[in-house]
Amino acid sequence: MAANPAAPDTAVRNLLRTCPLCEAACGLELTVDSRDRVTGARGDKLDPFSKGFLCPKGASFGQLDGDPDRITEPMMRDRGTGSWRTVGWAEAFDLIASRIPAIKAEHGDQSVALYLGNPNAHTVAGTLYAPALIRALGSRNVFSASTADQMPKQLACGLMFGDPLAVPVPDLDRTDYVLMLGANPLESNGSLCTAPDFPGRLQALRARGGRLVVVDPRRTRTAARADEHLFVRPGTDAYLLFGIVHSLFAENLTEVGVRVTGLEELRAAAAEFDPESVCARTGVPAETVRRLARELAAAPTAAVYARIGTCTAEFGTVTQWLVDVVNVLTGNLDTPGGVMFATAAVRGIVRTKPFRPGRWRSRVRDLPEAMGELPVATLIDEIRTPGEGQVRALITAAGNPVLSAPGGARLDAAFAGLDFMVSLDCYLNETTRHADVILPPPRPVQSPHYDFALLQFAVRNYARYSPPLVPLEDRPSEAAVYVRLAAAIGGQPHNPTAEYDPLTVFDELVIGTTLRSAGLEQRRHELSGRTSTEQRLDLMLRLGPYGEWNGGDLSLRTLLDNPHGIDLGALRPRLSEVLRTASGKVDLAPPLLLADLDRLRAGSMAAPAEMVLIGRRHLRSNNSWMHNAPRLVGGTNRCTLQIHPDDIARLGLGEQALVKSAAGSLTVPVEATDSIMPGVVSLPHGWGHTTSFQQVARQNAGVNANVLTDDSVLDVPSGNAVFNGVPVSVTPA
Repeated sequence: MAANPAAPDTAVRNLLRTCPLCEAACGLELTVDSRDRVTGARGDKLDPFSKGFLCPKGASFGQLDGDPDRITEPMMRDRGTGSWRTVGWAEAFDLIASRIPAIKAEHGDQSVALYLGNPNAHTVAGTLYAPALIRALGSRNVFSASTADQMPKQLACGLMFGDPLAVPVPDLDRTDYVLMLGANPLESNGSLCTAPDFPGRLQALRARGGRLVVVDPRRTRTAARADEHLFVRPGTDAYLLFGIVHSLFAENLTEVGVRVTGLEELRAAAAEFDPESVCARTGVPAETVRRLARELAAAPTAAVYARIGTCTAEFGTVTQWLVDVVNVLTGNLDTPGGVMFATAAVRGIVRTKPFRPGRWRSRVRDLPEAMGELPVATLIDEIRTPGEGQVRALITAAGNPVLSAPGGARLDAAFAGLDFMVSLDCYLNETTRHADVILPPPRPVQSPHYDFALLQFAVRNYARYSPPLVPLEDRPSEAAVYVRLAAAIGGQPHNPTAEYDPLTVFDELVIGTTLRSAGLEQRRHELSGRTSTEQRLDLMLRLGPYGEWNGGDLSLRTLLDNPHGIDLGALRPRLSEVLRTASGKVDLAPPLLLADLDRLRAGSMAAPAEMVLIGRRHLRSNNSWMHNAPRLVGGTNRCTLQIHPDDIARLGLGEQALVKSAAGSLTVPVEATDSIMPGVVSLPHGWGHTTSFQQVARQNAGVNANVLTDDSVLDVPSGNAVFNGVPVSVTPA
């Protein structure tokens, strides 16, 4: 007898996990049916950190997890015909094992490059096992989305505090005043500042009598809710912050509460950036600059926070340095209500020596390394320039640099000329279409989740673990894919047998080494976990600051017994724990950044461009990979050129405009709005799906803004790409 279609699905269950789609780390309650499909998603009201908050991305988790365009089996491309076929896992890894070691043997280790995309920071496998892939590669040609995003912040923190992972975050729940530059957390949910329900936290700030000031070339959703919004010319935030620093010194408003070096060098550097001088560059009146300095100094507690709009600009690292300079000078570093360092349950990399960038340089453009990687803007040079060390093979992991990196059109052509390419990805997209082999990860609900990276930047100490909710069936875990790929590249056994599993062997080696270094080999039997990956997490939790083997009570079992997560308390002062500078003090005048001031001075004398381009974020989008979910496409989530009505009239624009830069040109639909400064236009990031195999994305293709970005223009200290403040011309199309 046929089943009654109206009968309820008795196998429906509600399951808990952390949302992996952005940096907010919100708790989810998922509805999963008898066929293991996610049919609903809502905020977990019992999560002590997110308290039921959920954005449209999280609400669309089921569409992303069950996307019919998601690749589920390895795929191999026939170079002759361009056609694709599905293959078994062993065949895919065997081909990689035959090709990449041969390329390395013939052309050297540097002939193979690796690109790591943003989602790696959101997965257990990307955090724990990508390092194994890097070691197996043996190449210095490692690139990531970091140098198209936050590298200036991490470089500035590395120079000031001795550790690029020591990033102070606003103590949002206790502060009295927030000055926010180039950030729009009401749409992006925050970045390098893990804060579920950022809107609610800002609302609470204002409800308790606090003040929010937003500095941005656009009146964003965040700016619209602020006490004050200040328009600023794109790319000039460093001048504005230097004007504040100058005023703090000139009016004797400094109150340094931590041990520092370089105070007098900083004072001398700020002398020439008086408010009148910086006004001409920023468009912010001199008296407003002075008032901001006075307000920051007078507030009981205050925090300056700046993000991607300031990082992806010509003076990104200097800007990020000055953000924390102001926090130090106003007495707000490492104090409740100021900016503080999270105490994550799992320690990050424990640095024993001061951070030192520039340990090696790129072959073609002589650009410096930072944090073990080279600027992604020079990946094209390493592929296209002949000679010893030329990149001939590429591995991409969860990244789409054709859309997300500068000079995307040139990268698209360069990838087509590679000898061999492998992609770890769930989509056949603008980048992975050039791969010879695509290795797909499992669905998110089939993978464990613990926010190793993001909880290092949380505004409240917290921990939560989500085990896999749906069986893997007959396929390897994402961790196993990474380890098998590393083994194939390194000439090691890469296919599991009844007696040998590469993932288990690797994890046992890591666990054993860690236990020996801690003098705890005899406690190996205490570790729990259904997989070797969970046992590694258990080990890290036990050795962490709240761990069972460190005087606390935290372990994997504790998190499994508390599936909604555990609140570990408010941020606490801990600067002495994180400092790794040679002096043991905060360095307010790093020589590398003082040297970059010549470039800043030269910029102050250059005539501003008539029109400049900036990016923008959408509430229902995240970089290039969320445009294939029907619920997330459309409405205000559109790829348009936002421009002020006065500029439309002045330039005689119609429904579309032709936008040209030194790098390329685009024809784009025009969207008139008075929320943007005159002289500024805005295009969202991550669009341009004209060659994607994702059906919804291709139907809503948009344009690739990175056709306009010039990969020869960088933030010099960090090598970060410049996406904001790009000079353009705009004419009728």
